[in-house]
Amino acid sequence: MKFLFIADPLESFKITKDSTYAMMREAARRGHELAACEPSQLRWASDGRAGGPVRAQVRDIVLTGQADAWFRESALRDAVLRDFDAVLMRKDPPFDSEYFYATHLLEQAEREGARVYNKARALRDHPEKLAILEFPHFIAPTLVTREAQAVRAFHAEHRDIILKPLDGMGGMGIFRVKDDGLNLGSIIETLNQDGAQTLMVQKFIPAIAQGDKRILVIGGQPVPYALARIPQGGEVRGNLAAGGKGVAQPLTARDREIAESLGPLLAARGLLLVGLDVIGEQLTEINVTSPTCFQEISDQSGYDVAKRFVDALEAAVTAH
Repeated sequence: MKFLFIADPLESFKITKDSTYAMMREAARRGHELAACEPSQLRWASDGRAGGPVRAQVRDIVLTGQADAWFRESALRDAVLRDFDAVLMRKDPPFDSEYFYATHLLEQAEREGARVYNKARALRDHPEKLAILEFPHFIAPTLVTREAQAVRAFHAEHRDIILKPLDGMGGMGIFRVKDDGLNLGSIIETLNQDGAQTLMVQKFIPAIAQGDKRILVIGGQPVPYALARIPQGGEVRGNLAAGGKGVAQPLTARDREIAESLGPLLAARGLLLVGLDVIGEQLTEINVTSPTCFQEISDQSGYDVAKRFVDALEAAVTAH
């Protein structure tokens, strides 16, 4: 099969922990052909009578197995997305305007016959912070608002809260305000920009001390191990990008309940790979853009996440 990975620049990959690299390595091991491009290299054109197909400037790549020069590449070539067996959208957040536009180009490619994973419309329909609102029975008390007074009332009720922007990633912009309310006004002003931006507020979950668990769901079914990202050095954030320590551990009964409830529903919407974030027994985020933690889970547990993913990808392509 021929796979196209739409991702950040390959030169920026940290291959010892990059999940997209783990996918590529497993696909190459099976003899699949690999190509890569960035979202900026997608294009579609019309001559006034007919349009398309969606194309990209891609480079074919071969993995070398070396730590530094980890791939060899061809010269850029013009390619039609529907000519690949699968197109994998693996661009990291933020989900900004350019990411949004890329999903529309990918959806057009799907209309032309391309097979895109995760599905373009599903990426747009599941913003990673807000997607949890569909499942209130699994989440902690939560508020989404622009109104400063609503945030103050939420704090008065719950006393210990987390505030975060809707477009943050890697723990960026996350604040905790305890019972004393210290700096609450300043934090609200910083995040909501005088009512111009919506933010999310959640009741603080003390179980963060045991880790913010990333549960991977592939083809609707959970991987049996989660990566608990444990805050370090007085931090409230467990994100690896914020210095959290990743510890692989078997799923709890509650983890399985959440994953097995959401997994088939999300898979039916075109989400082949999902990363559920769970603190204690509460769902906090649904990650769909480029879920990670493949290598950390595999290295510590021995469970081959990339193999499981490529199995599911091959099955999805064959079924399509």
